[in-house]
Amino acid sequence: MSLALSALLLGGCGSPPKNQDDSKTAQQLYEEAREEASSGAFERAGKLFAKLEGVGAGTLLAQQAQLEQAYLHYRQRESAQALATIDRFLRLHPTSPAADYAYYLQGLINFNDDLGLFGSWARVDLSERDQQASKDAYQSFKQVVDRYPDSKYAPDAQTRMNYIVNSLAAYEVHVARYYYKRGAYVAAVNRAQQAVQEFRNSPSAEEGLFLMMASYNKMGLNQLRDDTQRVLKQNFPKSQWLAQGFEYGTKSWWSFF
Repeated sequence: MSLALSALLLGGCGSPPKNQDDSKTAQQLYEEAREEASSGAFERAGKLFAKLEGVGAGTLLAQQAQLEQAYLHYRQRESAQALATIDRFLRLHPTSPAADYAYYLQGLINFNDDLGLFGSWARVDLSERDQQASKDAYQSFKQVVDRYPDSKYAPDAQTRMNYIVNSLAAYEVHVARYYYKRGAYVAAVNRAQQAVQEFRNSPSAEEGLFLMMASYNKMGLNQLRDDTQRVLKQNFPKSQWLAQGFEYGTKSWWSFF
């Protein structure tokens, strides 16, 4: 289903510009642009929406044209242009009735831009991955949930926020695992600890604690190892990781699921 705006109802776009002719021309431009977009002529549609911004300056229809342009960029995988258009929209129209949609689309662009991130770990050095897109998406969705709780986009924004939190936690634990297997135990502790502290309600926190415990054991830091083990037992008393003792990797992590 198309995400093209329902946030600004065309009936409300009617505070006409300077005269009825201009309003009619703006409406015609909008309808033509939508037809072009529906037929896949995105470049032509984008030009018409850009023209509409000028013709309908000061109207809700012109605001909608801006967001339509952002959506077209998004459809064409032009993330930078889409985000720049949304930033401009929010800067010019911070109280727009479509601000919730603008933040939602902003989050969606970053969210989808990052979708391939967790599916291709094996092809790059995991320690060099950039999680900024996920974090930016989270902040945008949070704006929707916090500022517009009654928005029709709020439920989906909350769902995506939960997914992002779990994904970021899983990423930190995956990097910790990467370091552990290479004998970089201090780095493994740091990344696992980050997952536990920042994403304590995530399912990945359990493995993060075990990685910390196993890393401390490798470094001979028995007090820290035992303290971490107590925390793991307290928070996950039925954890299957505890069956491995202090050694990580005696059972494949993926076999738990």
